[in-house]
Amino acid sequence: MTKRPSPFMHVLNRVDTGLSWIEAFIVAGSMLVIAINTIANVISRYVLSHSLYFSEELNEIFMVTVTFVGLGYVTRKGRHIRMSAIYDMVPEAARRYLMAFIALTTAAVMFLLAWEAWEYVAKVAARGRVTPAMQVPLWTTYVGVVVGLVLTGIQYLATVWVNLARRESVWISHEETDAYDDPELITLLEMQEEHDKRETTP
Repeated sequence: MTKRPSPFMHVLNRVDTGLSWIEAFIVAGSMLVIAINTIANVISRYVLSHSLYFSEELNEIFMVTVTFVGLGYVTRKGRHIRMSAIYDMVPEAARRYLMAFIALTTAAVMFLLAWEAWEYVAKVAARGRVTPAMQVPLWTTYVGVVVGLVLTGIQYLATVWVNLARRESVWISHEETDAYDDPELITLLEMQEEHDKRETTP
């Protein structure tokens, strides 16, 4: 008989799914704006003989947003870079607890960085500085840094929880286990195997 998730877990999963959609929308939307802005700037430069005055500044703002908001999304999908030399030498039974410890310390670092970023944003807002080209409040361009770091910290806390609550595997994120394989890498390996078979077939 399948165990039904608790009401708390149901709500937590719904919230996490909503955050995932929001992060994906922000990252995809930001990349789309960057692409449209860059194309428009090139057309303006070669057709109208002058560049859009705000183009470079706008791209910089959205690149910061993509970098930090995308950090939480990458962490959720287990796509972040891992240094596993020591981890691989640990007995399999203890890896879950080591992963929980790694995720907990990483979450602490993320929240510390978020706090430092928040203090910086507050200082910039207090000074009333604006961006040179678009003249928008400078602090608004750094909000994505704080949001991204907080969301990433939450994802690492979820990784801690899932490793301590579930005992069937080691979880590198709230959604992915340590057995997770990159689908793109799997596809390339399968294509290579098929190519090798064709080469060796007489």
